[in-house]
Amino acid sequence: MSFDRRTRIEQMRNADRARERRNRALTIGLSALVVVGLVGFGTYALLDRSEAADRKQAVAAEDAKASAAEKKSLAAESIKGLKTWDAKKLTRNHVTTTVTYPMKPPVGGDHSPVWMNCDGAVYKKAIPDMNAVHALEHGSVWVTYTDKAPAADVAALAARVGKTSYSLMSPYQDQAGTIMLSAWGNQVTVDSADDRRVDQFFAKFVQGPQTPEPGAACTGGLEAP
Repeated sequence: MSFDRRTRIEQMRNADRARERRNRALTIGLSALVVVGLVGFGTYALLDRSEAADRKQAVAAEDAKASAAEKKSLAAESIKGLKTWDAKKLTRNHVTTTVTYPMKPPVGGDHSPVWMNCDGAVYKKAIPDMNAVHALEHGSVWVTYTDKAPAADVAALAARVGKTSYSLMSPYQDQAGTIMLSAWGNQVTVDSADDRRVDQFFAKFVQGPQTPEPGAACTGGLEAP
C-alpha cells in the first residue's frame, strides 16, 4: 500500500472520529438543553400554579369580606311585615307532653328535649313543631311553605337552605302564608324566593341576637320523620 493511500485512509479515519466527537457533543448539548428546558418549564408551572392558588385565595378572601359586609348591611335593614313576640313570654322548658302553640308555625315556647337537625336540612315532609322550635332556640331559621308555593320558589329556597348552616325547611300546610320564615320570636310572610326579605331575614336571624342558645348544636338531633 502506498504512503499516499495510507495517509488518505488515516485522514478519513480521523475525519470519522472527529465527526463522531461532534455528534456526541451535539447530542450531549441538546440533551442538556432539553433537561434545562424541562426544569425551567417545571419551575414555571409550579410558580404559575402557586400564583394561581394565591390569586384564588385572595379572591375568596375578598368575596368573604364583601359577603360579610353585605350581610351586615342586610341585617341592619328593617323587614317589612315582620311579626315579633316578647322573648320573655316565650317559655323554654323541655317537655314531653304535646304543646299547643298560639302561632303557626310556632316561633318559640316549651318544646321537645330533642332539636330538629338544622344544619342546612331540607325536609320533604312536615316535621314536628316541638322539635322545630328547639332548633329555633339554637338560632336557626325555619323556612316553611304550603302546596300553593311555586315549584321554582321551593327549589330556590331549598338551595338556599341547603348551603346555610343553622337553617331548615319543610312543608307546613296550616300556615297563613304561602311561604313563611320563622326564627325565635320572629316571623315574616314573603311573596317569593327572590323577595328581598328572604335575604334580610337570613342575615338578621341565622345565629342572630334573638338566639337563646347561640352556638348550640344543629346536628345530632332528630332526622327526617
